[in-house]
Amino acid sequence: MAVICKKCGLPDDLCACGELDKEDTRIVVRLETRRFSKTTTMIEGIDPKLSDVQHIVKDLKSKFACGGTAKDGFIMLQGDHKDDVKGYLVKMGFNESAIEVQ
Repeated sequence: MAVICKKCGLPDDLCACGELDKEDTRIVVRLETRRFSKTTTMIEGIDPKLSDVQHIVKDLKSKFACGGTAKDGFIMLQGDHKDDVKGYLVKMGFNESAIEVQ
């Protein structure tokens, strides 16, 4: 017996709620200077309830060969990756017009 999605009522294999939520998400990518003049790329707006944030962080860290973490609704990557992050998030299914790079 198939598992039914609580949001749309369709079976999980036909459910598109996660993809629709990705398109509606507003994401802000910005640079922040941390202690000792270290540059950090901050990504905010990805809802941890709708997306697997730990999986996204793991993919971003391996793609850009940097350290990083997810805390309090933010994704922090060590270094300046703001231009590259937008392209990678678009490949993951997020809407390009909803990603703002500051």
